[in-house]
Amino acid sequence: MLTRRTFVETAALAAAGAVVLPRRSPAQAAGAPPDEPRVLEGLAELGKRGGEMRSLIGRAKDTRMLTVYGYARLVGYDLDYQFVADILKSYEVEEGRIFTFHLRRGHKWSDGHPFTSEDFRFYWEDVANEPKLMPTGPEVQMLVDGEPPEVTFPDELTVRYAWKNPNPFFLPALAAAAPIYLYRPAHYLKSFHEKYASAEDLQKRIAATKSRDWADLFGRQDRISKIDNPDMPDVQPWVLVTEPPSERFVAERNPYFHRVDANGVQLPYLDRIVLEVVDSKLIPIKAGGGETDMQARGLFFKDYTFLKESEERSGLVTHLWKQAKGAHLALFPNLNAADDVWRSLFRDVRFRRALAISIDRELINQFLYFGLATPCNNTILPQSPLWTDEIGTANTRFDPEAASALMDELGLEMGAGGLRRLPDGRDLRLVVETAGEDSEQSDVLELVATTWKEVGFGIDVKPSQRDVLRNRIFSGEALMTIWYGIENGIPQPDYPPLEFVPAAQDQAQWPKWGQYRETKGMAGEAPDMPEAQALMKLFDDWRFAEDGQAQATIWHAILKNHAENVWNIGLVAGVMQPVVARPNLMNLPAEGIYNWEPGAHFGIYRPDSWWLKDA
Repeated sequence: MLTRRTFVETAALAAAGAVVLPRRSPAQAAGAPPDEPRVLEGLAELGKRGGEMRSLIGRAKDTRMLTVYGYARLVGYDLDYQFVADILKSYEVEEGRIFTFHLRRGHKWSDGHPFTSEDFRFYWEDVANEPKLMPTGPEVQMLVDGEPPEVTFPDELTVRYAWKNPNPFFLPALAAAAPIYLYRPAHYLKSFHEKYASAEDLQKRIAATKSRDWADLFGRQDRISKIDNPDMPDVQPWVLVTEPPSERFVAERNPYFHRVDANGVQLPYLDRIVLEVVDSKLIPIKAGGGETDMQARGLFFKDYTFLKESEERSGLVTHLWKQAKGAHLALFPNLNAADDVWRSLFRDVRFRRALAISIDRELINQFLYFGLATPCNNTILPQSPLWTDEIGTANTRFDPEAASALMDELGLEMGAGGLRRLPDGRDLRLVVETAGEDSEQSDVLELVATTWKEVGFGIDVKPSQRDVLRNRIFSGEALMTIWYGIENGIPQPDYPPLEFVPAAQDQAQWPKWGQYRETKGMAGEAPDMPEAQALMKLFDDWRFAEDGQAQATIWHAILKNHAENVWNIGLVAGVMQPVVARPNLMNLPAEGIYNWEPGAHFGIYRPDSWWLKDA
């Protein structure tokens, strides 16, 4: 079916004389799983196909959650967080540096076109290594010591990646909630690529879509992680059929999805996923009114009592799932702040330590989390084999006297109004910025402010939009932010310690250092603090560690560095996540771990296996 926007664009392309590709709804295709499907064993109940599941999203771009919850990955995690072949039939790893992938015979894209090694070749040669499309080249996870792999395609069902040295980041990057994608639907995207499309036809498409050039046109069509182009084929369990902009997005089952249940019934069981866009602040109210069939996104622990009391009215059951973040919330002083005075102060560990020990975490726990959370710094949790008490509890005691002594040692003299003075005479007062998506962060900061004021440090709170806040952090304009803590608080020794080193621009305590690594030195700044440089050295050592014991030793050194340097300030951990669902939504666990990484929230619980009983 064609939506209005698609129809208009199609008419414009046709009028311009361009070749127009036909499009049909996935529901119109008969479909079939691959000749060699993946069989999901161990389902609580074998189900039946049919029905739809509604969920609420706070913004249209959250259609990308279809690829998170769908969790179709080349290699993914199982419930024990071990790697398993998923889209791939199988894979082999040699010496930690050679990865051979075997595709499933008969696997097809959602439009019925064969899914083969050509889709991997097209991406690697014509997208990842095309400067007009990816100016910085392949993703950083594809580089080892700055060098890309040798990629070969022995036959239509085999792909091989070979590096000179081990690449321990490769499989985790494929299994991630937001993974790297090594393939593209070549048969669809070639018509937007200058290497394959005729110059005349390409120019007509550029004009009809008002694109800047062919690269811009290609980018508008290649939406594999955004899930906002219904024309683009996919391999996820449900594929979008609604064209943005819209307030209601429908995704229909992929008729060529690669998983089946133990009886050979092709998944997903559910025919449709319906995502309704609402103000994120209304999600708890609408969930309490029964306007969703399954919901966790947009719900917080503070909503639990209301949701529980609303069960009779909503017809939903409220579960509490564990989270595995190193800290539910943490404070991030920006070591790359644009303000010279604040940047210098943030880089002094005495100041960071003073802020950490002048927070009454138990006060936060009792007032906001009914005493069910755990005071913490932002590090690993006891469930990780890497845990030690020394690492886990460092700088979490409430000691305002010691904090005041550190402030005095720094020369931050007390001024009028109960606030200390910065070296340039300004009040020791700053704005802590939030994403403004809920009141929880503001409530926490109100309690933090009361004890920080006791040691002469004042804060104001400024809500913002997430994208605006992200840009302010990157530019150094945001001095301090509050956000969720370390995502994976239960790492194994072989899990990459990326969150604990300056590895990515979105790490709010050192965004420019992270950007430097993420862009291979083309942007950002190289770490210039010895303690941060030591982290990067340990990170490199971990990459070449020979076994799990060596990896664990390096992990402990990284965690000790964090405990000593207080790079960011954790508050509490162990906050539970409400999950509401219809009682007849089968195979959704009553208890689970709701975590972005690893696990993709619901992804490892295979929503394609959920089904509606007595629908």
